[in-house]
Amino acid sequence: MKKQTVFNSVFRVVRFTFIIVFGYLVYSSLFAEILTRKIHIFLYIFFWLFSSYLVIPYINKLMTGRYLPDYFIGRSRTSDGLLGDPINLAFIGSKAELEQLFINAGWTKAEPLSLRSSLHMITASVFSKSYPSAPVSSLFLFNKKQDLAFEKEIENNPRRRHHIRFWQTPDDWYLPGGRKADWLGAATYDKKVGFSIFTGQVTHKINSDIDEERDFVLKTFKQSNQAVSIEIVEHFTTSYHGRNGGGDEIFTDGALPFIKIDN
Repeated sequence: MKKQTVFNSVFRVVRFTFIIVFGYLVYSSLFAEILTRKIHIFLYIFFWLFSSYLVIPYINKLMTGRYLPDYFIGRSRTSDGLLGDPINLAFIGSKAELEQLFINAGWTKAEPLSLRSSLHMITASVFSKSYPSAPVSSLFLFNKKQDLAFEKEIENNPRRRHHIRFWQTPDDWYLPGGRKADWLGAATYDKKVGFSIFTGQVTHKINSDIDEERDFVLKTFKQSNQAVSIEIVEHFTTSYHGRNGGGDEIFTDGALPFIKIDN
């Protein structure tokens, strides 16, 4: 934990220093004397997009590829390698059974992330329009993005929603301690739209109580009266406080529920 804290601090210093130095050099050498005030605004927007969506993610990817472990540690990862949301659910069964469980519990299957679905979500968020199958951003586990995602929209607006991503585990793969699961999930609650403190990108900001969202998912199964077995393994991982890939604070007690549909 101490090493991770130091690592995050180094990240923030490097990013902040780069933005300040690079921005000042570009401005002073090329634009200081020729730009009008209105053009300054467009320059700032361009610099934000360029640094947040291209340069900083590239720096992140270089550093995380060198210093973060490339094996299962109970966390998903962002596309540029930062630690993402914690794994807090495990499912035993087929893809069809997993989809049946969530759909019967009132969840909606998220659409794949694409240019079309992204624009639809932006429009729905800005104008407060319902989009119950809005896409979720890509997080990675086992070197692949999520295979499935489900969500529950709040107040007919995709800015706030319960959602969970699932990854199918590799063949003959075991969790720490020798347990097996066919699917691993990361459930979080999107409370608003904001900016990532690690990249400056526009993103959903999540509720820090990861365990509350995990328990909410289990509650929806019970309310749907489905025949489901749930074994909660306490302290499957060490409880901890940290931040996800967008810089949001998170904390968990480390318990991991193993879910199976009773036949």
